[in-house]
This record gives sequence, structure tokens and C-alpha cells, in this order.
Amino acid sequence: MFSLFLSCQPRDEDNLTAELYDAGTAGIVDEPGGLRAFFDDENRREELLARFAAFHPAAREEAAADWEQAARDSFPALNIGRRWFLAPPWSDEETPSGRIRLVVNPGMACGTGWHPCTQLCLAAIENTVRAGDTVLDVGSGSGILSEAAALLGAARVIACDIDFEALCVARERVHVPMFAGSADAVRDGVADIVVANISSAAAEELAAEFRRVLRPRGTRIVSGFQTGDLPNGIRGEITVSHGWACITSMHDC
Repeated sequence: MFSLFLSCQPRDEDNLTAELYDAGTAGIVDEPGGLRAFFDDENRREELLARFAAFHPAAREEAAADWEQAARDSFPALNIGRRWFLAPPWSDEETPSGRIRLVVNPGMACGTGWHPCTQLCLAAIENTVRAGDTVLDVGSGSGILSEAAALLGAARVIACDIDFEALCVARERVHVPMFAGSADAVRDGVADIVVANISSAAAEELAAEFRRVLRPRGTRIVSGFQTGDLPNGIRGEITVSHGWACITSMHDC
């Protein structure tokens, strides 16, 4: 068995995790500066070094061990905000009283729930979504935020993403209307809440579209960027976790 250490930024970890599972890793653990992925087949070493060359892979021999279990241990079930209990599919831990269980596979494409930005959005959603609301999830990724809105009683949830692969993954687990595209394909004044866990640049580009699709006094929840890279044109209450930020604002802000 051998491992590859892949250097990456925190914002790239979700997508890289999904790609590593697609490549057949036996498990992944977080380390300072990147991810370490374990592989059983020594004959694939050169292939994998080439495939992940952009992340400056460093190979290391590994002693025999249950790396799959070690990787699972690195994704513990978590309490998020006041109401959420995030759990991987293999967790048999009981849902704490008063919390809502969200089951998410860490190997899914983007939006696993263990990233601070996703957690910030989940905490903001629980404070804003009310029964009967219409929620637009822009850049829906794995669909975790759409699922959360539906579990809180939103009457209608619409999700969109420009990444068709992520959309296909989300459709397997979240049963809400989803389309390939972005907020510019949505009619005026349709949403009580817009949630967008995307990059700062994308948030800036779509700021006017968010205002257009929101109803009067609607709420905008935008995350996916670090505190030093806040998008221009979007103001509101800022919450922070591990250097990442989330902005919650009313339509008029």
C-alpha cells in the first residue's frame, strides 16, 4: 500500500476528495496543507502521480493498516448550528434530541458538509427558512443546502448548478427541481430566500440577479469565500468560521 500527499487549498478539498474516491482511493485523511489519499494497487502509482500532478503529489510507502476506517474516523458526525446533525452514511450514532439528521457522503462532488462554508450556510438557513417559503439554491453542488431547506418546511426548493456532474450526483439524493444553469434563468421575484455557496467572483457577478429573483424583504445567504475576499456589491451580516465567511442580508441591503 502507498499514499499520495496532495497539496491543495481548503476551497479545493471537496472537489479533490470526490476525484480521489473516483480514482479508487481506500481512504483520505486531512493533513496540514492538503490531503493524504491511500491506494492498495502499487501498479497504479505512476498513473495516479500523473493524474494528480497539478497537486504536486508526494508518494509514501504505508504499513498495512485499516486506512478505510482511519479515513472514516476523519469524518465524524457533527452538530451544526442549533438544529443540524451531519452524519456520514456509515455512522450509527443516534441523532441527538431536537436535531435534524443530514446524511452526506464525504466522497460526493462538492458540498460535503464538513467544509466551513457549507456549515455557515446551514446555520444561516435554519435561522431564515420558514414553512411555505420558496428557496433558490444557486451552485447547489451535492444538494445538501436544498435538502436542508426542504427539511425545514420550505414549500418549494429550486436548485441549479453549472456543473452538470454535480447536478447528476445531487439528483440521486435530493428530490427537488434542479436544472443546469444559474440564477439568470429564473424569473423575477420568485424566491423568499436565495442561498449561494459559491466563489467571491461568482457572487459579485450574480449580485444583481440575486436581487432580481428575490421577493420584497427576501433574504440572501452567500458564502464560499474567505474573509479577505468578500464579494463587492453584497452587504449584510457576516459570520465567520476558520477564516471563511457567510453574508446574510435582506433584499434591500
